[in-house]
Amino acid sequence: MSAPDACALAADIRARRVSARETVEAVLARIGALNPTVNCFTDVLADRARRDAAGVDARVAAGSNPGPLAGVPFAVKNLFDVAGISTLAGSRLYRERPPAVRDAAAIRALAAAGAILVGTLNMDEFAYGFTTENSHYGPTRNPHDLTRVAGGSSGGSGAAVAAGLVPIALGSDTNGSIRVPASFCGVFGFKPTYGRISRAGTVLFAGSFDHVGPLARSVRDLAAAFDLMQGPDQDDPVCSERPTSATTPELARGLENLRIAVADGYFATGADPEALEATAEVAGSLGVTRRVAFPEPQRARAAAMVITAAEGSHQHLELLRTRAADFDPLTRDRFLAGAFIPAALVLRAQRFRAWYRERVREMFQSVDVVIAPTTPCVAPFIGKTDWGRVGGFEVPVRAHLGLFTQPLSFIGLPVISMPVVRNGQLPLGVQLVGPPWSEARLLRVASTLEATGVVGSREPPHHA
Repeated sequence: MSAPDACALAADIRARRVSARETVEAVLARIGALNPTVNCFTDVLADRARRDAAGVDARVAAGSNPGPLAGVPFAVKNLFDVAGISTLAGSRLYRERPPAVRDAAAIRALAAAGAILVGTLNMDEFAYGFTTENSHYGPTRNPHDLTRVAGGSSGGSGAAVAAGLVPIALGSDTNGSIRVPASFCGVFGFKPTYGRISRAGTVLFAGSFDHVGPLARSVRDLAAAFDLMQGPDQDDPVCSERPTSATTPELARGLENLRIAVADGYFATGADPEALEATAEVAGSLGVTRRVAFPEPQRARAAAMVITAAEGSHQHLELLRTRAADFDPLTRDRFLAGAFIPAALVLRAQRFRAWYRERVREMFQSVDVVIAPTTPCVAPFIGKTDWGRVGGFEVPVRAHLGLFTQPLSFIGLPVISMPVVRNGQLPLGVQLVGPPWSEARLLRVASTLEATGVVGSREPPHHA
């Protein structure tokens, strides 16, 4: 039987059908049993979780409001600051940093709503990767097939939700780092508009790309977490005044008058047939036949790679000079290469970025939501992500996993990755893409698809 989602669990705790303490103890026991195999947690915060659970139960007993996510366990990618422990960002080097003195803004927002932090999660070092094959902390394994990657760089987040260890996890997304693990692990992943959720208290990879967002087992959990975290924050300069109306009420609305299309051209090539079939299944269930083409997405992906590498390497130049041997080899060489990218090439990429943003804005004048594959293939095998066949071509698999996510992160568009129901097969995700600030619209479409059974998370086979 599937574990309840966060909203159902919070309702049970508020109604005293189960206590926060019982919930936390069950989660801690499950983490203890499964994490040695899946390897998604890097720190388990048992004492903090028990203390916070006692506070929730006390508020329930007193008849006061325990919050909309009362007693709901959650976990975060280990680039979020957690008071009392060092923020690792997947790195061995950062073990030496002093403990954080304050939780990240997104953690504080969920905790204020009664949610209970139970731990931090594995990731690619400094968020530079799509597989979470971390040489310092070991690879995170896909709960649907333990020989395969969980995706990255928020692989621990995707695996923790898929394995039923927590109903909600937080990740970050630079070029696809929420959506790729969501696709591979068969859960929902949400990258809101750039600047919609504060990144204060997180280790940035590439500041002009980085987003914070939730992964969950249901659309309503995505909406609930998003509503609690969104809004302006003076501690994050890109998170200024933005629309802050709740999106959760939008889930009950229909799709009348929404103009939906399928991404054509670039987004219909370079992928295995099953990824394109999953996209066609979602479109067909909505009766969508219209197709649109993004303007030069291949150049957008190339420009994103240039800017990401330049910004990312700049963050770590001093450590690259003095302690290069302590980096994960999978990230070190790319950071070193990024440090030598000519400034003229970065400027050219930034000029193209402005052009691309304007062309995409024009495209969204005639369409409201675009459907596209999330990943070009199912999760590859651990240790086999250098080269392989995807879409009929030999490609560098690890880099190719961002084929369909990078052109969308490039200009900060909101995107939801939804797990397409594929009984007996490995998970695959399909993206819903919209113009900036259209999160409510995307959630409406995702909720409709979930209600009809076309998309939805499922328990991994070995957890049944």
